[in-house]
Amino acid sequence: MSNPNPVTPDAIRRAPKVLLHDHLDGGLRPSTVIELADASGYVDLPTTDEAELGQWFTEAANAGTLERYLETFAHTCGVMQSEEALVRVASECAQDLADDGVVYAEVRYAPELFTEKGLNLDTVIQAVEAGFREGEKATGGKIRIGTLLCAMRQNARSAEIAEMAVRYRDHGVVGFDIAGPEAGFPPTRNLDAFEYLRQQNAHFTIHAGESFGLPSIWEAIQHCGAERLGHGVRIMDDIKVDPDGTAHLGRLASYVRDRRIPLEMCPSSNIQTGAAASIAEHPIGLLTELRFRVTVNTDNRLMSGCSVSSEMAALVDTFGYGWADLRWFTVNAMKSAFIGFDERLDLINTVIKPGYAALVDEASRHPSEA
Repeated sequence: MSNPNPVTPDAIRRAPKVLLHDHLDGGLRPSTVIELADASGYVDLPTTDEAELGQWFTEAANAGTLERYLETFAHTCGVMQSEEALVRVASECAQDLADDGVVYAEVRYAPELFTEKGLNLDTVIQAVEAGFREGEKATGGKIRIGTLLCAMRQNARSAEIAEMAVRYRDHGVVGFDIAGPEAGFPPTRNLDAFEYLRQQNAHFTIHAGESFGLPSIWEAIQHCGAERLGHGVRIMDDIKVDPDGTAHLGRLASYVRDRRIPLEMCPSSNIQTGAAASIAEHPIGLLTELRFRVTVNTDNRLMSGCSVSSEMAALVDTFGYGWADLRWFTVNAMKSAFIGFDERLDLINTVIKPGYAALVDEASRHPSEA
């Protein structure tokens, strides 16, 4: 792809961005984890030094398997068991994303993970929504947050969580997801939840094709009716590339591309969980070239030590992407969001396109500084 205007990390941070795949319990500030642990009497943190704790999370998450990666969440969930903690974490999430230039984000979490000390699901959801509204207000309206309620695929509460997603869809919840280990827990175990959501005209995405292969993606789309794929990197298993670079798409890969099914790709996270060896070898490069509907996401900002800007900067460094490419990723994401068509179009036309146009103009006027 062409790169007519060099793109700097600072300029990327100022660009309007859209985030579709970010976990609330995977994005806490290390200082907040420490303070919430102290306030709640949580004593299992590996360290109470802020810098050391941040480093511990990224190192522990780098074990190379999804299962080990997921273990790090015991500490973040452990300190998020009160209404006050949930409000604070959600508020800080909105502010941190806005500081990174994100103008619209869908942040997901599993309400059932925050009931260990007696909170019920309604209280959890209401606290998170209150936190996001507080955070949006604190940014002066620079960001809008929609929430996705996750069910843990290894548990048996997906129908219950799906009902909560419908109940709160006029109060900030924009969709549903299933998360957790893929192997042994196919999406079809939750078929009743997805059938209910479709009947209610509700939106949902499914974690699929991260640590498990094509059957996970096929079931998510063809059996469950997923509108988006969380990660979806293993769609590469259905693409054969000749030595000369010619790509041949199998039936499933062709279907995903033809139907414009969005791929919520999280490069740094995928490297940590062993789904990709490096940014250069990540499927996002070929999938972008083949014009799948690729979006760029963080997954878990604390565990991966990343932001949307840093993920985009890594792609620029590796693949030479320019402003047109970053705008394409951003518009892809906004088109794929679970809010209304008019709202999506308004953000694309009044915020995203003008924002990128201004950055291109700035780079062309000051090429030596770009």
